[in-house]
Amino acid sequence: MQQAKRILVTGGAGFLGSFLCERLLGEGHEVICVDNFFTGSRRNVSHLLDNRSFEIIRHDVTFPLYVEVDEIYNLACPASPVHYQDDPVQTTKTSVHGAINMLGLAKRVRAKILQASTSEVYGDPEIHPQTEDYWGKVNPIGPRACYDEGKRCAETLFFDYWRQHRLRIKVARIFNTYGPRMRPDDGRVVSNFIVQALQNEPITVYGTGQQTRSFCYVDDLIDGLVRMMQTADDVTGPINLGNPVEFTMLELANLVIEITGSRSRISFLPLPIDDPRQRQPDIGNALRELNWEPRTPLRDGLVKTIAYFEGLVSSGYLRPAAAE
Repeated sequence: MQQAKRILVTGGAGFLGSFLCERLLGEGHEVICVDNFFTGSRRNVSHLLDNRSFEIIRHDVTFPLYVEVDEIYNLACPASPVHYQDDPVQTTKTSVHGAINMLGLAKRVRAKILQASTSEVYGDPEIHPQTEDYWGKVNPIGPRACYDEGKRCAETLFFDYWRQHRLRIKVARIFNTYGPRMRPDDGRVVSNFIVQALQNEPITVYGTGQQTRSFCYVDDLIDGLVRMMQTADDVTGPINLGNPVEFTMLELANLVIEITGSRSRISFLPLPIDDPRQRQPDIGNALRELNWEPRTPLRDGLVKTIAYFEGLVSSGYLRPAAAE
């Protein structure tokens, strides 16, 4: 049995962070959840509040934090275009200043630290699928740059701390992830399609719908993060974590309509600026270094995710579908 640790999770009340806190508590660790609730929600961690090993702190990682921990998972940052473009300056500060503050904390307490990076560092990729040695094609002055370049700079900082201070770092590049606890208003394609389908509204597909994404269920992704933190110190990453099975937006839309039994029709809109045409991870390094690959088929994951959103409808959090 592994030794219990004291673990800090920034962004711990968010979609991914809340599942990570749950997983770590289940393994017997003490967990400090830090969140400023810009996109995170107490609702996501309310079921953990009675656990004596769980502590929640309202804090913005752009300011220093002083705690004593063994490991840090740095997940703090708005991750959907709707939210990170809402306050782009704060988004960049969260990625860059947040990384500096968490790296400084890790250096002070000699903690191991994992950065939740993103497939967005590849931008609109010129190679397919994307491997970790690809440097990306990113517009540094576009509307998505606050997130893309903020995460790229955070990776730079992590590797500079590793080279200069021999800090124990891990960098995971997370591809599209979905599951329960996604926000209905986050603007991500899975939540958008589900909410529109449950309300029998037109499902908005951008462009021709032939652009592709790969979708990883949240439980699989969290398992990858935990496995990465447990690797030897010389395994720094970056390592892609995502599902290598590719789907077009039209395929996803039709699958959501089928599972929900919706009367929705598909509506086509112009492509957003700098929207990637293809996004698919090469997970060879994850297989070799972590013995990890996603195990949840898209249909199975969507069934669970749709059930969560149906619960939001029944609880009054989302309006129900219009009657015939």
